[in-house]
Amino acid sequence: METNFLIQTLASIVAASTPVVLASIGETISEKSGVINLSLDGSIALSAMTGFAVAFTTGSVTLGMLAAMAVGALVALIIAFASITLRQEQVAVGFVLTMLCIELADFLGNPFVRRPGPSVSHAPIPYLSDIPILGPVLFNHNLIVYLSILSVVLAWWWTHKTQPGLKLQGVGERPESAFARGVNVHRLRFVYTVIGGALVGLAGASYSLSIKLGWSHRHTSGIGWIALAIVIFGGWSPWRVAVGCYLFGLLKALGSILQRNSAFVNVPTQIFSSAPFALMIFALLLLNSEGVDRLLALLPPRVARQLDRAIRGRSPGGLGQSFIQE
Repeated sequence: METNFLIQTLASIVAASTPVVLASIGETISEKSGVINLSLDGSIALSAMTGFAVAFTTGSVTLGMLAAMAVGALVALIIAFASITLRQEQVAVGFVLTMLCIELADFLGNPFVRRPGPSVSHAPIPYLSDIPILGPVLFNHNLIVYLSILSVVLAWWWTHKTQPGLKLQGVGERPESAFARGVNVHRLRFVYTVIGGALVGLAGASYSLSIKLGWSHRHTSGIGWIALAIVIFGGWSPWRVAVGCYLFGLLKALGSILQRNSAFVNVPTQIFSSAPFALMIFALLLLNSEGVDRLLALLPPRVARQLDRAIRGRSPGGLGQSFIQE
């Protein structure tokens, strides 16, 4: 009985973490190229509304997912154009777009508020779903959940095991050096920012078509800001970012479990729903505290550097910086 409960809990964590996994991996790809897409929260909301509206109108979940990805890619394209071509401040443009997209989602989504609609079908993977423990946890979900898991694997493989991935890291770390080697920095930044935006759009679709079916105002509950924090928490590494996402999902699951426990029946429900956000902020502060620096200072310099990179990672050297390509 306890084993079944644990398996069900782990499976629910994997499923519930899908939006934040997709958004965080998308942002990791974008920031690896040197572009900060701060519009995540608004982009996810607008994509969630668009995905549900298209799926509701056409009856096709696939078209809804594609429409949501197109919206996310379009918002990211605006970020890329403003920061790369117009050389505007990325953070400022992203923040303005966040507010704009949220208001657009609320306004355009009014006809679809709390209307029942289609959802992504449950699709266990044959044979793999029958594997003890691992099967129910990873291979007994729907298409969007599988895409979120696949995005982590592909992002890691592409950035660390392929030649184009090395160029991606180059334009994010040292754009001048990459340009000197013949790499078109602007073009790659455009491409990877749009790809990252498409994944953010799919994260929005996963909310309205898989996690929280339908559409309502403030439907995505600020998950974009958490995704941005997790990218930092994960040190811009796809695997570590994924761990941060599932850790966040675990915290949310624990909140639900504790809420159902008789010992916590008198605790306000708002505490359980907000605790994961507070704990994630606390983890970020802890990782960047002076206490960690003091502990690392006690170690040999080489070990300290390696451990520091393993714990906190390092942001791309050219992140958020404009590059003039002559």
